[in-house]
Amino acid sequence: MKNIRNFCIIAHIDHGKSTLADRLLEFTGTVTEREKQDQLLDTMDLERERGITIKSHAIQMDYEYEGEQYILNLIDTPGHVDFSYEVSRSIAACEGALLIVDAAQSIQAQTISNLYLALDNDLEIIPVLNKVDLLSANPEEVTDDIVDLLGCDPSEVIHASGKTGQGVEEILKAIIEKVPAPSGDPNAPLQALIFDSVYNSYRGVVTYFRILNGEIRKKQRVKFVATGQEYFAEEVGTLKLSQVPKEVVKTGDVGYLVTGIKEAQEVKVGDTITDAANPATDVVEGFEDVKPMVFAGIYPVDTDDYEELRNAMEKLKLNDASLVFTPESSAALGFGFRCGFLGMLHLEIVQERLEREFDMTVITTVPNVSYHAYIRKNPNEIIRVHNPSDLPDPSFLDRVEEPYIKASIITKSDFVGPVMSLCIEKRGIITNQTYLTTERVELSFDMPLAEIVFDFYDRLKTVSRGYASFDYHPIGFRDSKLVRLDILLNGNMVDALSALIHTDSAYSIGKKMVSKLRSLIPRQQFDIPIQAAIGAKIISRETIKALRKDVTAKCYGGDITRKRKLLEKQKKGKKRMRQVGNVEIPQSAFMAVLKLDD
Repeated sequence: MKNIRNFCIIAHIDHGKSTLADRLLEFTGTVTEREKQDQLLDTMDLERERGITIKSHAIQMDYEYEGEQYILNLIDTPGHVDFSYEVSRSIAACEGALLIVDAAQSIQAQTISNLYLALDNDLEIIPVLNKVDLLSANPEEVTDDIVDLLGCDPSEVIHASGKTGQGVEEILKAIIEKVPAPSGDPNAPLQALIFDSVYNSYRGVVTYFRILNGEIRKKQRVKFVATGQEYFAEEVGTLKLSQVPKEVVKTGDVGYLVTGIKEAQEVKVGDTITDAANPATDVVEGFEDVKPMVFAGIYPVDTDDYEELRNAMEKLKLNDASLVFTPESSAALGFGFRCGFLGMLHLEIVQERLEREFDMTVITTVPNVSYHAYIRKNPNEIIRVHNPSDLPDPSFLDRVEEPYIKASIITKSDFVGPVMSLCIEKRGIITNQTYLTTERVELSFDMPLAEIVFDFYDRLKTVSRGYASFDYHPIGFRDSKLVRLDILLNGNMVDALSALIHTDSAYSIGKKMVSKLRSLIPRQQFDIPIQAAIGAKIISRETIKALRKDVTAKCYGGDITRKRKLLEKQKKGKKRMRQVGNVEIPQSAFMAVLKLDD
C-alpha cells in the first residue's frame, strides 16, 4: 500500500486538464506510440469536438522513482458545473489532487468550488500552472493568485505545459512525495466506494470502485449498500488503457467489477460495496441520489418514431445514469417523454447524442425547473410540478415555491456593474462581494434556478466580454409569485410552449414570445393570431398575415364594386379556411423561446 498514490485532476473547463493527462500517460509509458492520440481519456466524439470532459475516467500508471516501483491511479473528473456530484465522488476516492490553473486565464469559479470540495475531503493539493508556453501567459501574476488562494509557497507551484510536456516529471515527483499513501485496514470487512460505472453491451454494467478497507476477490459475493442488492463478482481487476483482470484487488487500489448487472439504475455513483457474508458496519459518507435540476419534454418529429425514441432513451440511460425520463403526451406534439437533466449542458449533450448515435431527430420543449405547489384544502401536501400543465387551478392554489441557488461569479473588477445589473434583472439578491485581488472580484447571489435555465450563461459571457466564470449549488425552496403563461395559436393552446413565469416578468416575456413566433412561423393561406394568455386574460397578440393571391389583377378599369366583390369573395374563403386550417410549428420556434434576447 505504501507505493500506491490515488489522485485526481481538478480544473475549470479548457484549462488543459485532458492534455496534461495525455502527457502523464506518455511519460510513464502507459500508452505506446501506436496508441497515442490527443485527449486520450475523452472517448466520446462530442467530448473531443467541444473540448470538455463529460464522463469521468480512471487509469492506472506504473512509474519508477528512486529505484522503487509506484502505482499511480489517476481519476479524471468532468470540468462542467452540471456534473459536480460526479466530481465530489471522484475526489472522495483520492488522497491528492492536481489543481490546474491556466496561466493566461487565471483562477475561475469552477476551480474554486472544486478546490473547496477537495479541501473538505482533506486532500493534498498540488498547484500546477499550465500553458506557461503561451505568449499571452502571465505566470508571475497567476502564481500570486494561487499563493493567495492556497496559502502555499510560490516555489511549490509547478510550471508546466500540456502541449510541450514541460514540468511533467516535476508533477510525478510531487505526486509521489506529497500525496499520502492510502490508509486502510486490509483485514477489515470489504468497504469500497463506487465513483463511476460504464455500460458494456456484452458484459452489462462495469462498476469502477476504490477500496477503502479489506479486499475484493474474483467469485466473491458482494452487496451494494444503497440498493441492498447482492451480486456475484464474475471478474475484478485494475484499469490500464484496457481492463486487466486480477484474482484480487486490495486495500487502497482502484479497480473494476463485472457482475452481469443489466440495469444502469442498480449501480449508483457514491454507493458502498461490501462483502455479503461479512458486511462492513460503516458506509462511505456523502452518497445521494442524483437530482435532476432542469426538466424538458423530448418528442419525436414523427409520432410513428415513438417506440424508436423509447429504445434510444433506454440505451442512452445505460451510459448516463443521471438522465431521468417518464412518458407523457402533448396535444401539440403527440407522445414523448418528460426528461430530467442535471443542467442545460446536460440537456444539450443528450439531444446531440440522440441525433448522432441513434439518428433520432427530436423536438425539445421549453426547459423548466421543478416547483412545489400547495393547495388550500391540504396546505401541508406538496404537489411536485415538473410540467406547466401540472400546476393546479389558481382558485385552489395556496402558494407555489421555486428552487433557489447560491451562485458564485468571478469576474474582472471592470465588469462588476453589468454583472450585478444582469443578476438583479434575473431576481438575484446579492449576498457577498469579495475582492480576490485588485483586478478580480467574487460576487455571491441567491437566485431562482428558473432564471438561469434560459439564457443567463450566454448573457453573462456577453456583459463580461467572456471574463466571468459561474458556479452554483442549490439552497432549497422559497415562496414565489408564479403564473402560467400560455401561448394560443389560431385560438388553440400549444401546451408545449407553456411556461411558469414570475408575475413581474410575465407581460414582457409574453410580448417577446409572440413577436418571436410571428417571425418564425411561416405564413399560411389565412390570418393566424398568436396570443399570450394568463388564464383567460390575453396579455399580448400578434397576427401573421395571410398569403394573398391578387384576385383583382384581371380587373383593369371599370367600376370599383367589381374589385370589392372579388375581395369579399376571397375574404369569405379565408375565413372558412381559418376554421379548418392547421398551423405547423417548426422546431426552430421551440428552440427560439430559449433565446428571446437575440
